[in-house]
Amino acid sequence: MSESVLVQGAASGGGLPDPLPTGPPPVSRRGRTTSRWRGLALNLLSAVLGIGIWWGFAASGYNLPTPPEVASRFVDLIRAGTLQEDVFASLRRVLIGFALGVAAAVPVGFLMGWYPIARGLLEPWVQFFRTIPPLALIPLTIVLMGIDETPKIFVIFLAAFLACVIATFQGVVSVDRTLINAARVLGAGDLTIFRRVVVPASMPFILVGMRVGLGSSWATLVAAEIIGAQEGLGHRMQNAQLYFDLPTIFVGVISIGVLGLLMDRALLVAERRLTVWQERR
Repeated sequence: MSESVLVQGAASGGGLPDPLPTGPPPVSRRGRTTSRWRGLALNLLSAVLGIGIWWGFAASGYNLPTPPEVASRFVDLIRAGTLQEDVFASLRRVLIGFALGVAAAVPVGFLMGWYPIARGLLEPWVQFFRTIPPLALIPLTIVLMGIDETPKIFVIFLAAFLACVIATFQGVVSVDRTLINAARVLGAGDLTIFRRVVVPASMPFILVGMRVGLGSSWATLVAAEIIGAQEGLGHRMQNAQLYFDLPTIFVGVISIGVLGLLMDRALLVAERRLTVWQERR
């Protein structure tokens, strides 16, 4: 803006002219609430449509149980206490394997992204195991670890670790070098830069990696519970397969999907709280 315009504005008693807006107007709380309710309504509509399509296929002669049949089996399993035991066993395995995987992946990813020597030493092994599906290691884990809980948790751990370590590494190497250089100019040491710049800037990548790792953990669960399991959703589905018990299989599939969805939504809430500074659309 030219100096004459500023002088004219001041001389007219209006002071400096108002600055032009530089971004979209902030969304009001009412607007956010309306958007949230609209999203929930769309989710509910999607669920109803999905159940309707499923019921239509079952009624058309496909070899599928109807929703009422699955609901009846769901109630029977709950009354017998079987479903609760299976859910608890599977949830315990996923949570332990996922937590251990994330706990190992985050520091390894930071080391790979921050220190070139660590990257040169660790990245080939990470990429090597990333090309091997965790399920392909099940025979090896049985031979080395037996058939108790350890091999089941290990393959889930590996699935979560490989997804999260790559996301963490990518988050560290994607940090804007301008921010790091500016912090160094202001006198910050490596520890301060790492804690105040690198970790916050990498947090969105880490949380996305955690969500991907969680999905991989649940995807690995059914195969992991083949290893001598006596309880669990995957074990129950394997037994139901032997007797062509489709309603029980559907109960297991739906239970895994619902549990995975709830855990993913919990991570999504954590992501929004930990990255409030991030611009969103």
